[in-house]
Amino acid sequence: MGESPAASALPPPPQPSFEHHPGLRGRQVEAFELAQQLRRLIDLSVSTAPPPEVTAAMAAALREVADEMEGHRPEVPLPRFLTPSGDDRPREIPLGGAMPYDPIVGPFNPMALPVRLAFDPPKALGYATFGVAYEGAPGCVHGAALLATFDIILTAANAIAGAVGPTVRLGLHFRRPTLAYEEAVFEGWVTEVTERRVYSKGQITQGGVVTVEADGEFAILSHEGVGRMATVRRQAFDTKERLGPARAEAGSAESGTPDEPVAAGETA
Repeated sequence: MGESPAASALPPPPQPSFEHHPGLRGRQVEAFELAQQLRRLIDLSVSTAPPPEVTAAMAAALREVADEMEGHRPEVPLPRFLTPSGDDRPREIPLGGAMPYDPIVGPFNPMALPVRLAFDPPKALGYATFGVAYEGAPGCVHGAALLATFDIILTAANAIAGAVGPTVRLGLHFRRPTLAYEEAVFEGWVTEVTERRVYSKGQITQGGVVTVEADGEFAILSHEGVGRMATVRRQAFDTKERLGPARAEAGSAESGTPDEPVAAGETA
């Protein structure tokens, strides 16, 4: 029995090594194979229709696997992002070795899109063949999957230019449908860098035809800065949940603390 189109489009084993990550040290090969099989299940779950009794039996078997995995959840959550250092630092590919669980290009995240990054400075490139799990209109890739892919492609282009940070705005112009089961080539490049912002553009070509154009604006902010903003946002959210919206807003007004963290790149 042959592989499905989506399965055949999955990326090769991850490079560079993620052995520096505490959740993958000593088990990188096995963890990658686990993610591969979960990707297959995602594809098969939306493209097959076993009889009810077979579906129930498979669900029960998967429940047992999930219960077993639940027993290995660490007390301290695994980091989503690691900055490699020393010999582990990538020499050719920005972002490499840092995002094993990224929801777009993370090789160990079974939800990640089937995108392979490449770099041709000043451009960042992405190659992807989207299968049935990413279909919107029949035979076409869902626009949300393309938007998510552009977010990482433009971020990679920003990294090449040495100006990275969170997304402020990202827009797409859908010129033509992007077909599923056919390779789509993403390109991203930086058009302008200011003191606090970086502006980037991109496009998808398929069979030599441009199907989508992208236009993005990003704040120039370190991961530490983004982490601080996330912490402030979490604290504000938890305060609202604990006290209730009215009391939280009153407390915020009395203390002079903004109800929401300052927007990316707008810190004093």
